[in-house]
Amino acid sequence: MVTILEARKFALAFPETEELPHFHLTSFRVKKKIFATMDEKLKRIMVKLTVTDQSVFCSFDNKVIYPVPGGWGTKGATYIELAKVRKTMLKDALTVAYCTTAPPKLAEKFLPKG
Repeated sequence: MVTILEARKFALAFPETEELPHFHLTSFRVKKKIFATMDEKLKRIMVKLTVTDQSVFCSFDNKVIYPVPGGWGTKGATYIELAKVRKTMLKDALTVAYCTTAPPKLAEKFLPKG
């Protein structure tokens, strides 16, 4: 289980990340681009993944991590239920979302060497 405060802390730990409102949600952005949003009332976070990364994360447990219904979900938008997810899984998903969105110079610190 991950609390709202912990999820916020994890998202803001990435370089040059800022927290801004996005309609009724909280968004986390790098260079003005959203990599995650959080719905505090529903206690879930949406991460922006590639379709391939989405399929990998969703294969874990589709009651914990699953595509956003509709068009956004077919493009990689993925919900994560904070009450059900392990901290390490959320950190991994946020890292992938950040690296997918951030400029290469910022993302390279988190990418595997090789």
